[in-house]
Amino acid sequence: MADGTLQITHIASRERYRADVLEADAPLEVGYVDYTQDGDRLALTHTVVYDRFGGRGYAGELVKHVLDDIRANGQTVVPVCSYVQSYVKKHPEYNDIVAS
Repeated sequence: MADGTLQITHIASRERYRADVLEADAPLEVGYVDYTQDGDRLALTHTVVYDRFGGRGYAGELVKHVLDDIRANGQTVVPVCSYVQSYVKKHPEYNDIVAS
């Protein structure tokens, strides 16, 4: 379980979802998910949570948000990143948006 509220921002121009947590009234970057896009398919290529924030559930929260956003936009996902592959395997509710 995460121990701070994440603010997740989609930065389409960088093909990135960025996660921040509020610390001392300023956002502090926790990590990100990078992707590449081909039409309505997003290949999630890299998930990063910085070491000092590890073990708090932020990666799972971030990937869940990204997958929910992909679903809401009517897109499909290609899980390239090993973390995303593992997450999708553990959460079959996302099978409908995984590209075949």
